[in-house]
Amino acid sequence: MATILCIETATKNCSVALSVNGKVIALQEDNPENEPERHFSHAEKLQGYISQVLDRANISKNDLDAIAVSKGPGSYTGLRIGVSAAKGLCYALDIPLLAISTLGSLASQVTGSVVVPMLDARRMEVYSAVFSSEMDQMRDIQAQIITKDSFKTYLDKGSVTFIGDGVEKFEAVCTHPNAVFIKNALPSASQMAQIATLKFTQNDIQDVAYFEPYYLKDFISL
Repeated sequence: MATILCIETATKNCSVALSVNGKVIALQEDNPENEPERHFSHAEKLQGYISQVLDRANISKNDLDAIAVSKGPGSYTGLRIGVSAAKGLCYALDIPLLAISTLGSLASQVTGSVVVPMLDARRMEVYSAVFSSEMDQMRDIQAQIITKDSFKTYLDKGSVTFIGDGVEKFEAVCTHPNAVFIKNALPSASQMAQIATLKFTQNDIQDVAYFEPYYLKDFISL
């Protein structure tokens, strides 16, 4: 039995889930959909959320088999907070660290279609990847500037679902009839559970001492 704590802080959704054998048994998150300019408060909330999901499931930290963390790309600050918390728990408990693709877990919210997860990367740029309907990655992760012809190769072949808080940028310029848009969806720790369990089973773990988030772009101070 694999009991895994999942931490997602790559976007404005501060999210923690506890899973047993890939099934989420407790979830705590703060997804301020109607407050797009709200300041990230992950540093204040994350430790409390971890305690809440463990208490709700009546599981202690010592019962955990692994910690899974969303590795990016995403918010530089959010990723640092989540990864630091995950590494601290792994050190203290002497358990494995599992790194989950932020875009991969976001894409898993969609079934039955080619899917393009998109996260806002400022201006007309997004972080994106392309996944098949079977969740095989068809194109590498990129920080790309959106134009009306972006993803035309995939759209010309059939329906493509675009999901994430970067979708609104593409919807504003895309007129292709095969495009389906799911706006404002964010990665959640609840989508990490099955992916994390598979990685744990395959012993696909990270070196806790040297693991760093996947920023994709250099940090730019506001």
